[in-house]
Amino acid sequence: MRAMPKRIRDYGITIGKLPPGLRNSITDVDGVTVGHTTLDDGPVKTGVTAVLPHGGSLFREKLPAAVHVMNGFGKPAGTVQIEELGTLETPIVLTNTLSVGTASDALIDYMLERHPGIGDTTGTVNPVVCECNDGYLNDIRGKHVQRKHVIKAIEEAKTQVAEGAVGAGTGMSCLGFKGGIGSASRIVKIENRRYTLGVLVLSNFGRREDFLLNGMRVNPLISDHEREEPDKGSIIVIAGTDAPLTEHQLKRVIKRTSVGIERTGSFIGNGSGEVAVGFSTAVRISHNPRRAFTNIKRIHENYIDLLFRAAAESTEEAILNSLVSAETTTGRKGHRRVSLTEYMHLIQ
Repeated sequence: MRAMPKRIRDYGITIGKLPPGLRNSITDVDGVTVGHTTLDDGPVKTGVTAVLPHGGSLFREKLPAAVHVMNGFGKPAGTVQIEELGTLETPIVLTNTLSVGTASDALIDYMLERHPGIGDTTGTVNPVVCECNDGYLNDIRGKHVQRKHVIKAIEEAKTQVAEGAVGAGTGMSCLGFKGGIGSASRIVKIENRRYTLGVLVLSNFGRREDFLLNGMRVNPLISDHEREEPDKGSIIVIAGTDAPLTEHQLKRVIKRTSVGIERTGSFIGNGSGEVAVGFSTAVRISHNPRRAFTNIKRIHENYIDLLFRAAAESTEEAILNSLVSAETTTGRKGHRRVSLTEYMHLIQ
């Protein structure tokens, strides 16, 4: 059995001040699960990752949600309705750029099979799919992601989150190294109550010469410099919390994920798409309400700073976990991305 890949804390590197959750993962938020389908065969380096915010029916019991676009060089599906209505009603699927259509169609099929009323006795459904371009390592033109891969990722979601070159992260590059899936979490205390905020990233951005590891510039420590390229990748950040937040407050929180991205050295370049999606599991919004009005609990703004910090710290650590968990990968046309782990002995 292959050993579990190391995470950034295994190298003695602690990010931030707040304590992590039990798994240091988005699944520390109760009810959240994550599934992957990995396609790794020669020039095919791609896949699907699914985030399920709770184990019930998301369509019948929606969650408060928000979207924040840091740079809009991206092709996500479903974010317009989240921005307008402030709710999430499907799992969140991550994949490569040219497979958004397939993933969206598969997610619609998944929801239709479980909710016969969709499009008949009730409205339609808003599938949420986010993407990054894995075309450097992956034969993206081949459009290898199929419906069955999306369904498999959703159905096999669990609390243990595989990281690195798995699922949607199989062919991703980050900061000149092999990127992919990473996750982290933070625990905050507000009036003696514990809340969890967890983040999952699909990292595919940045340049090696800009890379910062816990504030330290890494490039001068590495001798085999590769040719630098423009920052034309992307990152998707999925943030979940059990703290009671409105959609407006969620948007304020996920804006702070940009702090974590910048702390790793990104300047959010013109050709890079940075999108964050956030949700709260503290409140469920009925699709068929019995009453016209509801009372929704929310944190007062004067106490929200800890959640801002949690979003920044979790994002930074999730990105670093995606780097050290990913193995060196050779993909299409012999393109190669080296794992950060091959240099950690020089950095520590």
